[in-house]
Order: sequence, then structure tokens, then C-alpha cells
Amino acid sequence: MAKGKLALGLDIGSSSVKMVLLKESKRGYELQHFGIAPLPPEAIVDGALMNSTAIVQAIQELVAAQKIKHKEVALGVAGHSVIIKKIQLPKMTQDELDEAIQWEAEQYIPFDINDVNVDAQILTMPGTEVDGTMDVLLVAVKKDMVNDYTSVAAEAGLAPAVVDVDAFAVQNAYETAYGIPMDETVVLINAGAAVVNINILSNGVTSFTRDITLGGNLFTEEIQKQLNVSHDEAEALKIGGSAGGEADAVVPQEVERVIQTVAEQMAGEIQRSLDFYAATAVDGRIGRVYLSGGTARIPALQRTIAQRCGVPVEILNPFRNIEIDHRRFDPNYLMDVAPMAAVAVGLGLRKPNDK
Repeated sequence: MAKGKLALGLDIGSSSVKMVLLKESKRGYELQHFGIAPLPPEAIVDGALMNSTAIVQAIQELVAAQKIKHKEVALGVAGHSVIIKKIQLPKMTQDELDEAIQWEAEQYIPFDINDVNVDAQILTMPGTEVDGTMDVLLVAVKKDMVNDYTSVAAEAGLAPAVVDVDAFAVQNAYETAYGIPMDETVVLINAGAAVVNINILSNGVTSFTRDITLGGNLFTEEIQKQLNVSHDEAEALKIGGSAGGEADAVVPQEVERVIQTVAEQMAGEIQRSLDFYAATAVDGRIGRVYLSGGTARIPALQRTIAQRCGVPVEILNPFRNIEIDHRRFDPNYLMDVAPMAAVAVGLGLRKPNDK
């Protein structure tokens, strides 16, 4: 691998595929390529790839449109097939942990250990262990899911080099854009079409994660059902555009009412997770929430989370510290889609030979 060469970040989401290629520069990172391709409804259901052909096609179209020659790709996974747990183990080195983790993981994972890929990272800083134990972040992903995602990338002509977890990819993007928050507890909420990833950082380290199987699709479905419009019209109404066709007769207040009801439901689920964290953490006070994902573009959600949780909610901009050539990229477009790009940018910060 060329020194400093980064992987192509490929976020295969349930409503679209996002692709980011970054380049390391003297001042940090520079945006080389960025693209989004929509996926047909139901192409991915509960994290399972139901329409691989459409996904492969979307990836190939993005690679062709962006004229990308780069092959090594970093992919992200999320949902039921991903288990993330913070556990305590006796003090050991990372090498010792890598050897022991298969045995240790077995008691924490609800799947057969032979069916998952397991990884672990020591969270406790050396020298700060208490009672000879240390905090470890354990991550297990079903092999079937990893195989499905790497297969579509390979079929599209790419070489899968890294498989990350969406919640950690967002954390990567956040830390590059805003720095590591050492003095406050920060919540990163990535609200996609089908899944909401929650990652709580305390003293710059992950201390709680949860995936909620609710997302932007719920807004679309409720608008469709309650206002009797098509899927495409409901999608347009959801993000405040003109829907055309039958839906132009829909009164904006009706749309607002449906959106507000779903936003309350999602914010309630998020609040329950934050309340659980607050009840179990030594210092459970949350300083700030950063919201990303395509569903972050629905203003009612940001507003409702802020009201329910009583903390400032900011839309995460993963391009904040990345150099962008405005002759090549429309800054208004990038600002509009920035929340959707968080996972892809985080993946694009990985190197193909990363552990």
C-alpha cells in the first residue's frame, strides 16, 4: 500500500449507497470524490441484503460516475447482527487480549461463537487500571452479514479491506471534525432509514452503544398510510419538498402532524436509552447531542430530541475539517447532504491495512 493511502468509504444504507474518497494532505484531509446513489425500497430489510443486484448496480454506477480507480474499500455494518458490549477483564496486553478474546467473548454473545467475527479494544489507559481489571470494548458481528456486505462490494469490482461498525465510523468522522471531547459527555445519534445508532462518548471513549430499529422509513410509511399517497410522494413530503401528483392536495399541517407524531416516538426511544445510560453511569450528565444520518434532515426530529432530552442538539457536519475544492463540489449541496455522509466519511478515514 502507498504510504498514507486511505480506503474508499462505502456506506451501504437501507435507502441509498454513499461513497467517499479522501486523501491525506499536509493540513489534514482533502475530499477527492463523493457520491450518493438511491436504492429501491426493500433492497435491504433489517440489515439483510434482499436485492443484491440493485446494490451492486448502485455501487458500480457510483464508481463509474466518479471515475474511481481505487479498489480497497471500507464497509460499515449495523443492526441486530452486531453486538457491542463494554466488559471488564483482568489486566492484560492487547496481544494477550487478542488471544483470549474468543474464550472471553463466548459468555457475552447471544450467538454461537463460531458464527461471529469478534474483535476487542482495551479502553482503560495503561496505569489507570483499578483492582487489576480493565475496561474492554467487545464487538461481534455475524459472519453471514460480513460475507453479504463484502460479497456485493467484491461483485461490484471492489476489494473489501476493512469492515467497521456504523456507530464507530460516525465517531471517527465526529472526532476528525470536532476533536475528541475530553471534558463533556457527548452523544452521537446516527438516524438512518431503518436503524438509529446511539454512541455515547465519555472522556473521549465509547461508554454506551445501542442500535434502535426505527428510522426514516417510519416517517415515509406513516405519511403514506395516513395521507394516502405513494411511496415517492411520501418521501418528498417527508423532507419538505413538493410531492407532485395526488400529494399536492395534501395540507402541510397534516404532514407536520404525522411527522411530529413519529418524531415523538423516535425521540422517546432515544430518551429511554439516554435515561438508562444516566442511571448506570458514574457521571451520567450529557453535555451535547450530535445528530447525523439521512433522517437528521427532518427538522422536527432535531427539535423533539432537544425538547425531550433537555440538551442542545446539533447536526453533525462530517466535512467540517476536510478541505473541499468548491470548483469541483457545490458547497450548498454538500451542506444539505452532510448528515447523510457521516458513516461514509468515517469509513473513508480508515486505511486498508488498519487492524
